[in-house]
Amino acid sequence: MLAAAGAARFGARPPARRRWPSLADLPLCAALGLAMAAYQVCYFRAVTLVGVAPAALLAICSAPLLIAVLAALFLGERLTRLVRLSLGMAVAGTALLVVGPRGFSEIAGHFGLGALLALGAGVSYAVYAVAAKGLLARVTPLAVSAITFALAALFLAPALLGETAPTRALAAGWPLLLYLGLGPTAVAYVLFTAGLGRVPATAAGIVSLLEPLTATTLGLLVFGERLGPVGITGALLLLAALALLTTARRPAGVRS
Repeated sequence: MLAAAGAARFGARPPARRRWPSLADLPLCAALGLAMAAYQVCYFRAVTLVGVAPAALLAICSAPLLIAVLAALFLGERLTRLVRLSLGMAVAGTALLVVGPRGFSEIAGHFGLGALLALGAGVSYAVYAVAAKGLLARVTPLAVSAITFALAALFLAPALLGETAPTRALAAGWPLLLYLGLGPTAVAYVLFTAGLGRVPATAAGIVSLLEPLTATTLGLLVFGERLGPVGITGALLLLAALALLTTARRPAGVRS
């Protein structure tokens, strides 16, 4: 919020965009905040129920597909054959990338409530991307990100009432919380939102699948993890999909 306020006061803005949303935009802002809050609740609860791998597989792989559907319904985005092909390759590659280091035996059987929550996280992320895309036509990306996370924090604050001694946990983990708030959350989502204003929502959803590829690369380099043949195949498939996407960029509404 501080960065958005500073940018609104001193920064330049595109002529077609406002520095802050209008009253008419408040329902859309509330939807963004609720979607982001729901994503955090669904994803992290799913991790505790089914583990990191299945939760990531269901949430991360479902989000681009859901974004493509919602963008077609609400934003009028048309999917060319190349974009559809890259979407399928990216989702399949990400699935193999997540499964690869662990094997299918670790993934199988983990369904029920945890799977539904992971899919709920994918739905929440898709709603955020499509709703933000619509708002970015009128409001600057930094303001959209600031309002989204301010409202998400407000919606999530009551959850602290159910925790035992939350201040003790906050005091013990504040450096990690500060890092998570600034790096993977504030900076990352400002960059994502800014990029979302320049490309179709479907393309942004596909490119966001670089997240598990980046995490896997860091695991290989920092922790000495192994990818295995399945994971390597998934990584190559994902990279090929992203390369194909760069050749598939066309004006919105044009079919191939």
